[in-house]
Amino acid sequence: MTKDRKIYGIDISKSVFDVYNENTGHYQLKNDVSGFKTLLKGLPRAALVVMEATGYYHYRLAQFLHKNGVLVSVVNPLSVKRFIQMKLAKVKTDKSDAKSICEYGEFNDVSLYNALTDVQSECLQLFRLLDSYVKKSTATKNKIHGEKTLGVPSKTVYSSLKRDLKHLQKEILVIENRLLELVKQDQQHQLTLLQTIPGIGLKTALFLIVVTDGFKKFETASQLCSYVGITPTIRESGSSVRGRSRISKVGNKKLRNLLFLAAFSACKYNKACKALFDRIVAKGKSKKLALIAVANKLLKQAFAIAKSGLSYDENFVSKLA
Repeated sequence: MTKDRKIYGIDISKSVFDVYNENTGHYQLKNDVSGFKTLLKGLPRAALVVMEATGYYHYRLAQFLHKNGVLVSVVNPLSVKRFIQMKLAKVKTDKSDAKSICEYGEFNDVSLYNALTDVQSECLQLFRLLDSYVKKSTATKNKIHGEKTLGVPSKTVYSSLKRDLKHLQKEILVIENRLLELVKQDQQHQLTLLQTIPGIGLKTALFLIVVTDGFKKFETASQLCSYVGITPTIRESGSSVRGRSRISKVGNKKLRNLLFLAAFSACKYNKACKALFDRIVAKGKSKKLALIAVANKLLKQAFAIAKSGLSYDENFVSKLA
């Protein structure tokens, strides 16, 4: 597929993205609609744009190019990293990364990007905005606490911070309601089912449905766990190397963090998860490792519930068990 295509490698960040093609060389554009349009004008019909999956940042550009008829491939950042390491590259800049991504696309048969629906795209943008407001809200709360800790706070500063916090909390509520409205359009039943799992809250259920397209993207729970990045990686070689098993951390960081937080609640209220946590800790393993195992368990429970269409039942026993 890549032999007859002119490959464009893109390294994308929050405010800009770097483009490299062996004929046009390197150039940088703003990560906004004006930058997208400028890139589109310069692309030939035979172009294949290759970019890394970088959280929220690549979605808008990938969607824009796909809707305008440009072939796009979104590749795993770890694959590109390994490719760069194989070349023994000593320089790492946005420019060099764009070139490496271009070369990766030339040497590998990369898969094409599957466009998000309009609902999925809006949901992901809303989650990005929600994260931003939550961080600002937390920072404002810390400032208010700091003012109190220092003694008698300045009335002007204190009232200003309180107003900012109230505004942020209002915006957060508006975004959450909009997310709920969007997901309910197509996945109301699935959203309700997921929340029957002790430990899975509304926000985690919403994000799960959005990033998995209602669990349609995955055929097995193992595939989903690998995507999220909570599958263990074994580090053993010969008789001397016996490294500790760790999670891969290759997949969706946002979803991984949500599940890790959900694991704390699941350890208290989810019968199967609590039993798993207690069993791992009793073996002398760390509580962090046990929580990761619980997050993995929660994700598998969510997959089973979504695929079966049945509510959570703590006494359910699989026929395969």
